[in-house]
Amino acid sequence: MHIVRVSRPWRRIVSNAGVALWLAALVPLPAASDQPLVAAPAAAEPMVSDFDWVDATRDRAVPVRLYWPAQPAGSAAVPLVVFSHGIGGSRMGYSYLGKHFASHGIASLHLQHVGSDRQLWLGNPFGVVNRLWKAASEDEAIQRVRDLRFALDELLDRSAYGEHIDRTRIAAAGHSYGANTVMLAAGATLQRNGHSVEFRDPRIRAALLLSAPPFYGEAAQDRILGTLTLPTLHVTATEDVIRVPGYYSTPDDRLAVFDAAGSRVKTLAVFEGGSHSIFTDRPGTGGVLLNPRVKSATQELTLAFLRSVFDAQDDGMQQWPGKYGALIARWVHLNP
Repeated sequence: MHIVRVSRPWRRIVSNAGVALWLAALVPLPAASDQPLVAAPAAAEPMVSDFDWVDATRDRAVPVRLYWPAQPAGSAAVPLVVFSHGIGGSRMGYSYLGKHFASHGIASLHLQHVGSDRQLWLGNPFGVVNRLWKAASEDEAIQRVRDLRFALDELLDRSAYGEHIDRTRIAAAGHSYGANTVMLAAGATLQRNGHSVEFRDPRIRAALLLSAPPFYGEAAQDRILGTLTLPTLHVTATEDVIRVPGYYSTPDDRLAVFDAAGSRVKTLAVFEGGSHSIFTDRPGTGGVLLNPRVKSATQELTLAFLRSVFDAQDDGMQQWPGKYGALIARWVHLNP
């Protein structure tokens, strides 16, 4: 198998993420479920709603799932996280995070990118590679960022929820290919034909990056990610490895993204062990005992990060490594 040949630097950006979950395709996916894989702290169950939006300007469906706090505090506006799945995922994924955020008063909007979603695994199995390569194209990478922008427009400006959302407290989160999407939406800049190309959405105030692949095909990561100056949280694991015939990416690539990010406020958490897909809803990947522990720790860490960014409450970030030290291989918290 060779890496899909599309124009650089998108070929490397997306091929990394595109093959990142290839091995996962060899294992039957569990049935989609709305139930969290890790028990959240006692709280009212959030409201879960699915919307099948269509961006008429692109003739592209943008399905979403919204986790909404059951009892928003008083009349206070609700913060928001918009979540981008990895290749082959759907709006039903990462429910353990969506429900956790909503149970703590933060709405979570989970996108489904129809050009690189779960449909890749359906149909003739001999066509999976071709479908992956199509998903790992320059056009699809761009469309995913546009999906995110459109979904924010739809939720904030054309839905009944918009007036209840605090537009000064919006973050974007993503896993693998979704992390690439978020980095572009949060300020990563590419050079194309001597010109800067960017897709930054100014409404996004922070980025949560799970297993973020680097921007391959570029000589210097800092030239691309140096313009990503928003607060960033980077979460990975020592076994966060991407391995397929003809392609291999080590966990050091995730660390390179953290090092290159231009954020003054940024945090790196590296779990000991795990896997690339341990941050998905799959309950066993990375170890049946370790998996739920990492998910629980990730829930608490991401929430603490949001509190730090949204509310200037950094206590949770300061306390987190002490609580989960047995799981952590590396921890860096920069908050000048």
